[in-house]
Amino acid sequence: MSTLSIVNESPGRFLVEGNLTFSAMNKKTVSDFAFLTANKQITLDFSKVDNADSAGLALMLEWIKQASGKRVQLRFINIPGQILNLAMLCGLDKTSYFSSGKSDSPADTEIA
Repeated sequence: MSTLSIVNESPGRFLVEGNLTFSAMNKKTVSDFAFLTANKQITLDFSKVDNADSAGLALMLEWIKQASGKRVQLRFINIPGQILNLAMLCGLDKTSYFSSGKSDSPADTEIA
């Protein structure tokens, strides 16, 4: 099991590492939203996520909710295929949240 961690790469850019799964999340990871106050525009890069499940999607949805409440523009890049598939099953692929997410282009999955 690889614990989920969020690594500050540069101002406003964070790398999500490990497993984005229920078993890899701990209470601190789930309740710590401090990274959302680092900047008014936050990019989360999921390129180092090994495995993901529905708990990962739920956590991402919570990040969206928290970012919205803090008026932070959140952008996801390199979203794992497992999450994109789950998002499609839930109809979230029709939103800007999960409609894209594989590249690092400016048009990539912006969340306001």
